[in-house]
Order: sequence, then C-alpha cells, then structure tokens
Amino acid sequence: MKLGFSAEDEAFRAECAGWLHAQMAGPFADIRGIPNLCDAIPRRKAWEQQLAAHRWSCIGWPAAWGGRDATLAQQVIFAEEYARAGAPNRINHIGVELAGPTILAFGSDEQKARYLPGIAAGEQIWCQGYSEPGAGSDLANVKTKAVLDNGDWVVNGLKVWTSLAHYSDMIFVVARTEEGSKGPKGLSFLLMDMDQPGIDVRPIRQMNGEAEFNETFLTDARCPADAMLGAAGEGWKVAMALLAFERGVSTLGQQMQFRNELDAVIEAAKANGKAADPVMRQRIAAAEIGLRLMRYGALRMLSGTDLAAINGAALTYKIQWATWRRDLGELAMDVLGQDGELAQGDDYRWPTLPNLYLFSRSDTIYGGTNQIQRNLIAERGLALPREPRGQA
Repeated sequence: MKLGFSAEDEAFRAECAGWLHAQMAGPFADIRGIPNLCDAIPRRKAWEQQLAAHRWSCIGWPAAWGGRDATLAQQVIFAEEYARAGAPNRINHIGVELAGPTILAFGSDEQKARYLPGIAAGEQIWCQGYSEPGAGSDLANVKTKAVLDNGDWVVNGLKVWTSLAHYSDMIFVVARTEEGSKGPKGLSFLLMDMDQPGIDVRPIRQMNGEAEFNETFLTDARCPADAMLGAAGEGWKVAMALLAFERGVSTLGQQMQFRNELDAVIEAAKANGKAADPVMRQRIAAAEIGLRLMRYGALRMLSGTDLAAINGAALTYKIQWATWRRDLGELAMDVLGQDGELAQGDDYRWPTLPNLYLFSRSDTIYGGTNQIQRNLIAERGLALPREPRGQA
C-alpha cells in the first residue's frame, strides 16, 4: 500500500502553502503562532474574512456555497499547511467544520441560503449548545426545553462549556421539544441568534488563564419555527451526524500542529541541556514515534477502500491523539522545569509549552472522554455487548 498523496494533491499543497506563508509573513504576521485562542479576536476575525475572500475558508464545501469542492486528501493537506505556516486556530471552527456541514446535510434550500453565506464569508461566528451540567458526555440527558409560541420556539435551559460563545453570533442548540420525553427521543436541533435579551453568556476562567468557554443561560430565548434543522424529534440524528463531522477530517490535519509543538519541545530541550539526558531523549523519541504512527494511520485511512475498516480506525483516533498530546504536555513541562511554572501578573498569558500542558488536560475530556471512546471502540468497532444502560 502506498501511503502518500498524488501529484495533483502535491500541486494543491504548493498552492495553498504559498498563499498561507505569504499571509503569515505579511499582512497577518502579528497573529502568527499565537497560542491563546482568546487573544487578538478582532485580528482573528479579519483573518477569517481574508480566508473567505480567497476561498480558503471552507474548501470542503461545494463551490456553490463558497467552497472549493476539495477532496478529503486536499482538506487534510490544507489543514497540515495551515498549521505549518503558523496560522492561528480558527475562531469559527464550529461554523466551518460543524454547523456548515450539518446544514448542508440536513438543511432546506431556504436554510442553506439563510445561514451558509455568513459562515463562508467569515462574518458569522458559531458556537455549540450541546453540553449541560447533567449532560456532558451523556448528551441524551439534555434538560433544555423548547415550546412553540406564536410561530417561535421559546427555549429555556442552561448550556455549559460553550466554546467562544462570548464572541459568537449564532448557536445551535439541542433541546427537548416533546414534553415527558426521555433519552434521545423528543430532542430537536435549533439554530438560534445569540444577540437577543434571552441569552446570557458568562465566561468560565480556565486554569491556563483564558476564558475560552462559557455558561450560556437561555431564558425565554426565541428562534423562528423554521430555524429547526430536520424535523421535530429528529435532533438526536442531526446531533450524531454533527459529531461525525467533529471527528472527521478537521482532526486529521491537526497533526501538523502537533509537529510544531513537538519541535518546540525539542528546541527547548536543546537550549537548556535536557537533550543530553538519556531518559529525556528516550521520551522525546517515543513522542516522535507516536506522532509518526498517527501520521501513517491517517494516510492509511485516506488510502483505504474498505469503509468498515476506515470507520473502525477512525474510532481509535481520538483517544490516540488525545492521550499522546496529554503526554506531550507532561514532557514539555519536564523539559522546561521550574521555569515553565512561572507567569507574570494577574492577567497572565502562558507561552506555547506551558499552555500546551495546561490545555492538553482537556483533550481527553472534550469531544468524548477517553472512557466514552473506549465504549465506542468496543461496541461499534468490535461489536462487543453493549454496556448496561438505564431505561430511556
């Protein structure tokens, strides 16, 4: 099996790499490589719109909706070159990679025309209203309710860990629209405007000093009846489809970001003499091996034709990269030593490697905890008996 890209794909790589490096060395050099997601928000919004103006924002979308009809391989290549150029994390990742593809898959023509242009143009930032205090990994336990009133859905509830809600224009909300329903039944998928009196966003300060995610209180918040994606009661189906997008191509390209982080660890080890320690060298070598294995695994999935095998491999990928990156964060702090534990002032910002350590603790939690991923591997990948569950 040949693990690589075609000549056409490599020509595409040269095109997007040239454009990205020119941008990061020129008009957007000030946001190149910044590690903290909540810094320089106005400039990052300008960057989103620059991507859109040159049709690099949502390349996997159909050309009719602002994309390039890019193949899976080309989408991975772009994500790799995006990270290699030092371009900042996308503040509209939720809109481009999750909301947009889900609207394309389930939306009516009118809904596509209403929502997709703003995302593709980089002018409409989205956030995700899934998790609640009692419904994190157990999404079927959602308590947020929505009832019809004079042609609007009126929504009441609390969403939590809502990433970038304080900068977002829109939110998609999983809410219970059938009174008395339990589990995955009776849920619906609503597209809501954030700029209204019934939505109160309260940032949650994280241990790395950022306030990336939030509590989002919905009190008689409203959206039109035709802002429901799919039919009433089909929210679980739509939500599960969206999670498939979340675990898809957007995660494969993140390996180049991991490459940058590992290179920063190696550079720090060389600078402070830790690279001469044989134990430290062995740990760095193990991290390098792990990263290359992820790379080869991703290429194998892209090159495969057996859909069942591809889906099975994809199930293992999240737990693989999340565990690897958590371990890389621990390695980074051991390389830095006590110098990596100091920050200046109350409104502090950590540099790349301490921030990696602190943020990577969440990698094994969000998007499905490692424990949940093991269940998915067992039940969906290996067809083992299902874990006992309560009655829905």
